[in-house]
Amino acid sequence: MSPLRITAIVTAYHPDELLRGVVESALEACESVIVVDNTPLPQDGGELADPLPGFADPRVTVLGGGRNLGLAAGLNRGLAHLPADAEAVLLLDQDSVIPAGLIEGLAKVLGDPGIGIVGPSPVDVETGKNYETLAERFEQVDDRDLVITSGMLLRRSCLEKVPGFREDFFVDYVDVDFCLRMKRAGVRIVRDLSQQMPHSIGDVRAHGFLGREVRIGHHAAWRHYWTIRNGLILIKEHVGHNPKWAVTNALFLARWFAQVVVFEPKRRTHVPACLKGLRDGVTGRVAQAYIPAGAEYHGPG
Repeated sequence: MSPLRITAIVTAYHPDELLRGVVESALEACESVIVVDNTPLPQDGGELADPLPGFADPRVTVLGGGRNLGLAAGLNRGLAHLPADAEAVLLLDQDSVIPAGLIEGLAKVLGDPGIGIVGPSPVDVETGKNYETLAERFEQVDDRDLVITSGMLLRRSCLEKVPGFREDFFVDYVDVDFCLRMKRAGVRIVRDLSQQMPHSIGDVRAHGFLGREVRIGHHAAWRHYWTIRNGLILIKEHVGHNPKWAVTNALFLARWFAQVVVFEPKRRTHVPACLKGLRDGVTGRVAQAYIPAGAEYHGPG
């Protein structure tokens, strides 16, 4: 068990049997686990399935209700139910494979009182390769602008500076916005390369390009919309005080759009989604058509 009193928050959406393994792994190092189940009620009027069938542990709290609040609102719901004695919060996805010793390793880094957030190094769950191609050029524990949600270990006192996640972003860039606001508030964020978290980015396919094989992630059109919209909004908000990140993210979005144009078989729906995301990133509006069916959106219309 970690010397810190850690509560894990696991967000779920139509979870499968992997969720049980995530919860059991988290309990090996955490005092308690909060599962926020964003699965909506079935459209046929049936009952919602138990996200942890047959599992009973007083240390585990399941927050359901049959509503899809989006990732940001779901995380905020979990934060609102933290035990009074929790010193740190571990954020996890429902399919996060937690390697042995990872939580304890992150907690050791957070033992430095000058650090507010620590994250592991995400690696491709299929290939085992680090998602950051130049990761080996950095120190084992290095300062970052951000770390991804799954595996993020957060000192609870930092929530006094940034109380929660941005619900108008719904899902994409939720972790990016949170970390950028934390860093702007003076919170130190680090990434520990020695702690590797297997992470899946969904439907990844191999494509031939200029005589080489490239692996490209494919997503629903609504995900492309939110990625472009939210990424552009953050560029506008942070370009003045963090231009390096803003330029890097602009290049990332340009590559994202190019990949959709070149490799996406459903271009007729996906390219317009990107273009509408670009428009709404400029205006700050939201296209209702790209809010997933059954979801409850908490933000400007």
